[in-house]
Amino acid sequence: MNPYASHLGTQDPIRVLSATPARLEELLASFGTARVSRPLAPGKWSPREIVTHLADGEIAHAFRYRQALAEENPVVQPWDQEKWAREYAAYDTEQALRAFAALREWNVALIRSLTAEQMARPAKHPERGDITVRELIETAAGHDINHLRQLEAALKQAA
Repeated sequence: MNPYASHLGTQDPIRVLSATPARLEELLASFGTARVSRPLAPGKWSPREIVTHLADGEIAHAFRYRQALAEENPVVQPWDQEKWAREYAAYDTEQALRAFAALREWNVALIRSLTAEQMARPAKHPERGDITVRELIETAAGHDINHLRQLEAALKQAA
């Protein structure tokens, strides 16, 4: 049911979440200033838009984690990434990367503090059904891997 679980595989989600900002910074630097705003393919996002999307996603994940920890079996809010992406021209790459890294550091600090009981707290996702805090965390990590792989593949194609 989790569309990102296959990306995560057996990797530790907290390790993935912790490592993503540095890896993202490396990948974005590899694109260079001129290429970072070019779409990866027709109809696809640019690396700048991907990092902006990840920053937006981190805001959404932050709220979901806290909502699931604070409320009894809350319904987490889905979001339409394409509608949010309409505003991505407002952000430059460095700004999006800084926001993502700061939000991620904040969220990882929270995640590292959670007990097994807190990780098992339930929530409901309107599209995916019952989900736990652990599954929310795994979703975020798999989502990271998905986008990092997109960027890595684009760099390999360009080489």
